Amino acid sequence: MAEETTQAAGPIRMTSINRMMDAIRYKAQILARTTKLESGIMGMGLLGFAVGLGVIMLCILIPALILGAI
Repeated sequence: MAEETTQAAGPIRMTSINRMMDAIRYKAQILARTTKLESGIMGMGLLGFAVGLGVIMLCILIPALILGAI
């Protein structure tokens, strides 16, 4: 009788441990994805700023030059 109780408690404990491990694994994956995204943004931030500044300057200067020539 005591052996049956011990065996019945085993799978329940394993199930709760597996659920906790799944939650930990999920949170670790979210953290890793967020870290990769942030490092990618920080690595390309200066280049993105320079390209954006160039596009804005073209959008401002081209119409100003065309209107100035008319």
